[in-house]
This record gives sequence, C-alpha cells and structure tokens, in this order.
Amino acid sequence: MAQSDESVLNYDKLTYAGNLNNLTSLRNDERHLFVQGDICDGEKLAALFAEHQPRAILHFAAESHVDRSIHGPAAFVTTNVNGTFTLLEAARAYWNTLDADKKAAFRFLHVSTDEVYGTLSAEDPPFTETTAYAPNSPYSASKAASDHLVRAYHHTYGMPVLTTNCSNNYGAYHFPEKLIPLIITNARAGKDLPVYGDGQQVRDWLYVTDHCAAIRRVLESGRVGETYNVGGWNEQTNLSVVHTICDLLDELQAKPTGSYRDQIKHITDRPGHDRRYAIDARKIERELGWKPAETFETGLRKTVEWYLANDAWVAQVQSGDYMKWVDLQYSNKEQA
Repeated sequence: MAQSDESVLNYDKLTYAGNLNNLTSLRNDERHLFVQGDICDGEKLAALFAEHQPRAILHFAAESHVDRSIHGPAAFVTTNVNGTFTLLEAARAYWNTLDADKKAAFRFLHVSTDEVYGTLSAEDPPFTETTAYAPNSPYSASKAASDHLVRAYHHTYGMPVLTTNCSNNYGAYHFPEKLIPLIITNARAGKDLPVYGDGQQVRDWLYVTDHCAAIRRVLESGRVGETYNVGGWNEQTNLSVVHTICDLLDELQAKPTGSYRDQIKHITDRPGHDRRYAIDARKIERELGWKPAETFETGLRKTVEWYLANDAWVAQVQSGDYMKWVDLQYSNKEQA
C-alpha cells in the first residue's frame, strides 16, 4: 500500500497462521479494509465484489505447508482447489457485469509456487514457465490444480488472468512452522534444530519484499494469460540455510558457551521429499524489468534481526495449537 494511494480490501479466514497483529501498521489507514471470511463462501465474495467494485483480485489464499498436507490433505483440497474454483466463479460473475473498458482493465492475479513443477536433479536446468507440471506432494498437487483452473478460466471464458510461480519466501512475520523462522525460534529457545535427512535438499530463496515488488510489476504490466516465475537466484541447501542462521545468531546474540550449530539434529526425512527446486526468473526480468534487490545474505540478516527485535510477536503466534503441531511433526522423529 505504500506504493500507491489505492484502497485494498484484505479478505482472510484467519486460520491457525492468520494474525491480525500483522496488520498493526495499517490499523488507522483508511485505504485498508479487513474482512474476515472463507474463500469457499461464494455468496460473501459476490456481495463484497458488488459493494467494493475491485479493479483487480490478488489471490494469495492457500494452505501452504507441505508437512501439514502430508498429515491432513483434505484441507488443502478444500482451500486450494475448491476455494480457487469458488473465487474464480465469483470473480467471473462480477467481471461479466462490468462495462467494456473496466472489463478489459480487470485482472485476476493468481499467486502459486514452484513446487508444481516437481523435483530437479543437481544437473537439471532451473524451472521455466514451460516446464511440465509434476507435483509430488498433496500441497503441490492442490496448487497445480488451482493453476490449471485459472488457466482454463482464461482460455474458456476470456477472463484476464495472470499467474506467478514463486520460490521459497522468507522474511518478517513468517509463521514459525516454516524452515527459517522455525530454526530461529528453536535456536533461541534452546531446542533441537531439526534437519530432514542429510539436509542437502536445495531450494531457491526469495525475500518477501522482493516477491511483493514482483507481484506489483506483474499486476501493472504482465501480459494477460501469461505465467511468470519469480525467484531469488539464491539456491541453498537446507543444511546451509541452518548453518547460516546459526552463525548469524552466534554473531548477534551469542550463547554463553558453544554455538547454535550444536543444537542441529538430523531426523528421518519426510515422505516424498523433493530434492531440488530452482527458478529461472529471466522472463520476468526481460519482459517487466523485475529482479530481486536482496541477496540471500542481506535478506537473511534482515530476517534474523527482525525476529530478535520482535519477541512479543513470536510469543503470541506460538499458541497451544502451534505447539501441538510441533510435537506431532518433530517429537517422534528418529535421529538420522
């Protein structure tokens, strides 16, 4: 919102990872309106579209944690597949009420993931926008389904859609079920730092503000019906990420004795764990002039510093439900 004077309606169900405290800086901003609601509630969506007449819809809503999708895939199908369908239907009905100029200017931007492309070997080139889909987890399969629905609504109904497939995000306000905030919070609490298998799984890391900038560029100037891969050009093994976090904490908040690396514990790998993701982000740079501003080193330092400065936020989000999940996911894992 700092980039324009346009108003934004923020629609969120506020499930376990939702947190109104993340919106504190917008509390007195008249351009921002928060509405709590379910993406699967078509009647509520239709009423909001009719009332607020949006010029664009940015579809971020998703269940997104692979581990949770392994334990409970139904929620991922409900939100990511059925929810996307419901949102598309409501958007299509609204779009069809617009006059010709507004209809042509309208955009439906669908935010997706690189995981829909499957896994790469060490020698494979990075994913491009034409890489065949090969999702390997319930999460990525549900996102692949949502991508296909968005594409179909463009080709069948002519809806002006855009799709972005991004790599692993990180930064401030990241819910601590994901690798980077989990390692930061566990390290500071003196807990084990769980690393799946040998820790050599490779991911491309994208700082969250770089991702936001990319989405703005795609919304402004992306070609209707196109997909844009958004990556950070920062391939790292999971173990390297953990080591770098430990080293930053050793520098910024040293333990009385030893290193945070001493808390690392290799555990049994998760089922179907993809070995490598990598994004070729040349299309979005070539067509729209976007490239990431942060390196992994600068972005990760900012992230660790944010968590060190925001203990109250961390304590608030680590609710009883969150701790139950951590116990379910990690307490009974055998050491690898």
